[in-house]
Amino acid sequence: MTIPIRRFSRRGSFWASAAVLALCLWSSGAPSVLYPTYAAEWNLSSTVITTIFATYPVVLLVGLLVFGNISDSIGRRRAMLIGIALILLSGVVFVIAPNVAWLYAGRVLQGAGTAFALGAASASLVENNTSSNPRLASSLTTASTALGLTLALLVSGVLAQYAPWPEQLSFAVLAVLSAVVFVAVLLMPSAIRDARPAWRPQPIRVPRGALRVFVLSTLSVSLAFSVGAVTLSLGASFARGLTGTSNLFIVGALLAVSAVMIGVTAILLQRIHAHVAVILGAVISIVGLGLLEFVASSGSVALLLIWCVVGGIGYSLAFMGGLQLISRVTKPEHRGATLSAVYLFSYLFQALTAVGAGVLATSLGLAASVDVVAPLVGILAVVVALLAVVDWRLRARAGVVLA
Repeated sequence: MTIPIRRFSRRGSFWASAAVLALCLWSSGAPSVLYPTYAAEWNLSSTVITTIFATYPVVLLVGLLVFGNISDSIGRRRAMLIGIALILLSGVVFVIAPNVAWLYAGRVLQGAGTAFALGAASASLVENNTSSNPRLASSLTTASTALGLTLALLVSGVLAQYAPWPEQLSFAVLAVLSAVVFVAVLLMPSAIRDARPAWRPQPIRVPRGALRVFVLSTLSVSLAFSVGAVTLSLGASFARGLTGTSNLFIVGALLAVSAVMIGVTAILLQRIHAHVAVILGAVISIVGLGLLEFVASSGSVALLLIWCVVGGIGYSLAFMGGLQLISRVTKPEHRGATLSAVYLFSYLFQALTAVGAGVLATSLGLAASVDVVAPLVGILAVVVALLAVVDWRLRARAGVVLA
């Protein structure tokens, strides 16, 4: 006798999709606290460390180019299951890594897994939102990714500092969590619309008549990811250098402050107007980049903490606002492809920022690298703020309300 499997309702599917987003960012941030340890053990330069970090967004870029629209064809559930399986495998690779080449392999698997899961999970949140608040999906996307990143930094720091097998145990936890989330997604309804087309690689899809919104949304999310790239690729080195500590829990906790602020901001300000969120996110990011300059020159731990708080708030608003804008103008049958396109360009900015910061840190030092990177990201923030103001005013004149 076959035992019937009770599938999740829309509400259960909504929260399962949120768990997938958290897992994606957990896998992204899991190695961050350990980068200085790897550098010391295998004598790795800042360039090598940041290229290990950047392998993730680079592979993610390729994956989004090829498979960005796949969930529109095979379904959100199937795409997420493929992505989660790859993330699980990445945890195993990190656990058994005997040298730096395996770190690159682990990041390749994480990037590929996220390419399958990220756009599908983001689209699934929008489609399974049972709340009367249409902004909840983008807010929870921001909060879920922040939660995953926060837990990755804290758990990795605690296990690396106080548990046996410091370079392996946190990735074993990642593998186990991947298995749990895999089961949760497996319990989502598996029905696929009859009209769903067969999958094939397609060019980047921009909603018809919404090019300006697409560009604004993409640049806003790119700004958030660029700020995040500096935090995750060089943040551990900054924290260790400024605090003079080798305690990985303290380092992870400092970096986690930024992620906590991302999540708290997304929850508290989930009803904020999308254009307002983008503009405030850009302005606050500029303030955060200015603080980073002071952190690099002064060596103040207090300023480092303030930078984490301000940077997290700016990231959250820019990311959340960008997703709100694009989600409101995208049709369901193309939502996976469009959101994947936004993530594609955003991760390109993240990869360029991470690699550029690493090369400069190796050749010039951490402080000098900030002197170059911070103004460049600041220019992006100014462009985002100006575009948001222009788009908001044009839509107000036309009587069009997106959020």
